[in-house]
Amino acid sequence: MSNTAVRSKTRWMVGVALLAAIIIILANTPLGLIQLPVIKATTIHIPVIIGAILLGPLAGAILGGVFGICSLVSNTMAPTLLSFAFSPFLSTTGIPGALKAVWIAVGCRILIGVVAGWVWRAFSRTKMNDFAALPIVGFIGSMTNTILVMGSIYVLFAQQYAEARNVALTAVFSLVMATVTASGIPEAIAAAILVTLIGKALLKAFGKQFAKN
Repeated sequence: MSNTAVRSKTRWMVGVALLAAIIIILANTPLGLIQLPVIKATTIHIPVIIGAILLGPLAGAILGGVFGICSLVSNTMAPTLLSFAFSPFLSTTGIPGALKAVWIAVGCRILIGVVAGWVWRAFSRTKMNDFAALPIVGFIGSMTNTILVMGSIYVLFAQQYAEARNVALTAVFSLVMATVTASGIPEAIAAAILVTLIGKALLKAFGKQFAKN
């Protein structure tokens, strides 16, 4: 491996480590996981999306995994009404429920970075202006989180969700859609704005020198 390749790989690893540290800090402050009456809204997906843009889908997947682990720990240590869907240790349906919770907490979050990274690369191939693509990638990355998490809760935990909310099973879909609308869309708009502002500054400073993976 050439010296240039080694330096590039080192920069990539340092970039991933720095963003992972930011995710951990956000996860342990009120800025990262904002407690709502039923679920925790998040801003932690923003460094995941930015990492996917600057460093590529692989980095995005790693950072999404860090986000997911932080979410799992947070829901285990400070449970809310729906924490059974995010923590295998709070499963009400044994091992199957625990595996479902790992998918929602970690698997869905890994896909934020994968989707954001590949959407960014798709825009790059079309020669779309970077600063026009940033808000779109931010919005899509955030909605990936909301749709996958809430969709998985509906598919995998509908009965438990109904019991936790003390509603009929037939009302679960409407409640899930209400959460997507009331929490997911504002999160996505905020992500579009923040990813644009932060991403624009970082792209100007570093360009695309990291995105090799």
